[in-house]
Amino acid sequence: MSADLRPETILAQAGGATDPETGAIVPPIHISSTYLRDPDNQYRKGFAYGRADNATVRQTEAVLASLEGAAGCLLFSSGMAAATSLFLAVPRPAHVVAPQVMYWGLRHWLLHDAPSHGLSVTLVDASNLDEIAAAVRPGETKLIWIETPANPLWNITDIKGTAEIAHAAGALLAVDSTVATPILSRPLAEGADVVMHSATKYLNGHSDVIAGALAFAAKDALYERAAGIRSHHGAILGPMEASLLMRGLRTLHLRVRSQSAAAMTIARHIAKHPQIEEVLYPGLETHPGHDVAARQMRGGFGGMLSIRVKGGEAAAIATAANVSVWKRATSLGGVESLIEHRASIEGEGTPCPPDLLRLSVGIEAVEDLIADLERALAAAVNQ
Repeated sequence: MSADLRPETILAQAGGATDPETGAIVPPIHISSTYLRDPDNQYRKGFAYGRADNATVRQTEAVLASLEGAAGCLLFSSGMAAATSLFLAVPRPAHVVAPQVMYWGLRHWLLHDAPSHGLSVTLVDASNLDEIAAAVRPGETKLIWIETPANPLWNITDIKGTAEIAHAAGALLAVDSTVATPILSRPLAEGADVVMHSATKYLNGHSDVIAGALAFAAKDALYERAAGIRSHHGAILGPMEASLLMRGLRTLHLRVRSQSAAAMTIARHIAKHPQIEEVLYPGLETHPGHDVAARQMRGGFGGMLSIRVKGGEAAAIATAANVSVWKRATSLGGVESLIEHRASIEGEGTPCPPDLLRLSVGIEAVEDLIADLERALAAAVNQ
């Protein structure tokens, strides 16, 4: 499709590709694990074995690359596979800088597993550019990793400012943009070198696929190393999952904008509730990162927020126990609304206060979601 088309058009038409043999407007699913060699032993069609490449995966990668304005995209079997593959692709030994507030599984990997792979890690308050700059070691720091908005406190990091710090030190910047999605944020346009998505979440949007993605500003040596790691580690996304992901992507813009609007409505309403200590949502003017978020996020602030319940951990858990429309479950970004007490999930070392509940806003009627939260808060008080 033409490069000047808007994201909505690219998504609705799955990149515009049709099946050349049948004219089907839904891309076919290529499930073969092996491919025929040419008579002279070559693979001129570009496919040799399913662990390294797949036509259905390529089609979905092309759509994501177009959305992000990327030179190339790689799909992985999970968000963790995508993220760890990027760190492993960095030439080592290397120092990396990452946020204190981030997806807890990756933070655990960085602290406990990354050192055995020749990576030293410094965690910082990534909402503070001065702290990021102070942590960088010129000549040693190879990668700065940020997540914005950052799960589960929804801290905001200035992408453009961090990119300038990284590049001045000869380092690269990678951004976990899972919550913002390409609908609300374009990190590569702000100077980032790589964008990562847990495609399990908003990109798929239906809680039925585990997937990850890396979008690269350049098809350079880092891209090639990440592609090699994906192949050698067997971390490519399967074709059936890639097809489901493509189907989910077709409605990404509709879902994200609806969820963002609903999250803003819930945040403004629930902030006034007498049982709520604090609402963490970058769309609120009281959020410390609001101005930066407003500058680098367009069309909304995402469908994720967290609330702190008066009465501490017991009151928070009791609130989650009394919802009916919201579902007590891990993950985020699906069409159904989810609620979770994060501190008990993340365990020791979590930055989450014990009174915090993380909310992933789905596409239900916002009035029903608010009423359900209010009933649960009232029930928690009376327990």
